[in-house]
Amino acid sequence: MNAAALPARTEVAIVGAGPAGLALAVTLAASGIDFVVLDKLAEGANTSRAAVVHARTLEVLDELGASEELIARGIQVTRFAVRDGSRRLLTVPFGQLPTAHPYTLMVPQYETESVLLARLRALGGDVHRPHEVISVVQDEDGVTLTTSTGQTLRAGYAVGTDGMHSTVREASGIGFAGSAYSESFVLADVVMDWAPGPSEVSLTFGTAGLTVVAPLPGGHYRVVATVDDAPPTPDLAFVQRLLDERAPGQAEVTGLAWSSRFRVHHRVADHYRVGRVLLAGDAAHVHSPAGGQGMNTGIQDGHALGQAFATGRLDGYEARRRPVAQRVVAFTDRMTRIATTRNTVARGTRNIVLPLLGHTGLPRKLATELAELNYR
Repeated sequence: MNAAALPARTEVAIVGAGPAGLALAVTLAASGIDFVVLDKLAEGANTSRAAVVHARTLEVLDELGASEELIARGIQVTRFAVRDGSRRLLTVPFGQLPTAHPYTLMVPQYETESVLLARLRALGGDVHRPHEVISVVQDEDGVTLTTSTGQTLRAGYAVGTDGMHSTVREASGIGFAGSAYSESFVLADVVMDWAPGPSEVSLTFGTAGLTVVAPLPGGHYRVVATVDDAPPTPDLAFVQRLLDERAPGQAEVTGLAWSSRFRVHHRVADHYRVGRVLLAGDAAHVHSPAGGQGMNTGIQDGHALGQAFATGRLDGYEARRRPVAQRVVAFTDRMTRIATTRNTVARGTRNIVLPLLGHTGLPRKLATELAELNYR
């Protein structure tokens, strides 16, 4: 849809057409609730960003009629391996989880968005682009949204699914408590010969920081790493040096598809609802990429909020979803700090204890937590 097609009124205005916004839109469409999705981009982003879809999210996508196509586009991985350098400390298995999807699906975010958008269109909906919302004003009867071109949309409710720097959240006055990690994160999609192979996700600890290597479709790998001072756009040589340092002898990078540097925050919105304004996805919570849970939590937010609209139980949305975000933020923060500690005693203790814990129930508990099955 083009910018001129914006209607005058709707029941639910969704600002942001990422995974959370699209999941909300699909849920509303399936429930017959009128909505409008606005996004400031002329087209969806084609970089991969998030790349992990966990079991609980696949269960939600089952309900939305979007899982089968997404699964066909991804790679199923049944274990995470935790290492210090080349030494394996712990294996986290997904194959025995109590779900129809006992695995992690590795698939680029743009594929997830593509599948959700196709499902939305099959239900008669679409995204209105490009519409940058610059003002959100609510009153007793509804919300008025104004775009950068001066167009207005009157809605019964407005939902911010517009990311960490959410215009909707800021307009509502909702606080976003938390802070940023001191390190920067490097993200790169590469072609390489990788010794552990494409059958697992590797989380590698080391004095230089945390490094995650995960397989992607098409023979690519996703590399995510904490770096004290990374260049804005890491090149192939930078990624090769990083892997040589942190996983010596295991990687030969032969191609670079895409890379970036970003700062990571750990924050949760003070509230998910103020009057007729609500939040979901990164507008409501952001955290470390360790474990790949951000997009998953956002998709589940969108589905839960859509159900709340359909059942008339909006008052229960924050109570249901905000504790989940708090738990995810705390969990990923612990993972990141354990992985990136430079305290010699703490590292030594970690590397002794983790292999011992591999013989307990901990690996299964970690798999259940990562898969977000505790949040059903």
